[in-house]
Amino acid sequence: MSENRQFTAALVQTCTSRDVARNLSEIGAMIRDAAGAGASYVQTPEVTTVLETDSKRMPDVILPEEGNPALGHYADLAKELGIWLHIGSMAVATDEPRYANRAYLFAPTGQLAARYDKIHMFDVQIGEGQTYRESKRYAPGTASVLADLPWGTLGITICYDMRFPGLYRALAKAGAELIAVPSSFTVPTGRAHWHTLLRARAIETQCFVLAAAQAGDNECGRQTYGHSIIISPWGEVLAEADGETAGVIAATIDLAEVDKARSRIPSLTNDQPFDIVRAEPI
Repeated sequence: MSENRQFTAALVQTCTSRDVARNLSEIGAMIRDAAGAGASYVQTPEVTTVLETDSKRMPDVILPEEGNPALGHYADLAKELGIWLHIGSMAVATDEPRYANRAYLFAPTGQLAARYDKIHMFDVQIGEGQTYRESKRYAPGTASVLADLPWGTLGITICYDMRFPGLYRALAKAGAELIAVPSSFTVPTGRAHWHTLLRARAIETQCFVLAAAQAGDNECGRQTYGHSIIISPWGEVLAEADGETAGVIAATIDLAEVDKARSRIPSLTNDQPFDIVRAEPI
């Protein structure tokens, strides 16, 4: 890793449509804007390439990884711009009956540096008429992933993962200094929990949290919360988007702040063994 521990991180906020070509064009333009403004690392949201919920249409727009034109497009873009390009996730077809919700990290050479399959599936009943069963169409991943950037180590997660703090603590203990949480959060859960959960994950792990998000009314009928956000290891919000507008936010990341936070409150090294006992009635 470089001795330089500072860089500019940018998050692309978008409202992904059902049209892959349109998404590649519009998101590509925002990635170019971010790189042009000095970002060395650019992250896009969950389901960047296409957001489709109609099972009949999905096979036409969700393709296997091998020969996938979207992956070639992103690799070429990373190389052309000389950036670390983190595609927050895209749906890909696999040999299994279900798809994978998979993140891709491209190096400035255009080479694939890391991939990660979302571990925790969003199977919830939010309220009347709002049921989500992600596991019906997507197979969960089985491994957490760290990737070395020139400035520090990145832990890769996706959206619903943020509700499982054990994953984040494990990543931090394994060396993560930055944690990516690209998302497509619903509006009700976003209003209630988005900021609290992400600030908590940053404070608990003493990592920078980088969370690009979908925003607005998607063509498939889903409403997404937006509020892409960059949070410091001390829990401070360094940059935040609104809840509706597509665009780019950015912040200077100084990884010396990770060391500073961990020296002030060394909670990652203060673990103590314990048992859980059930009190007997007196």
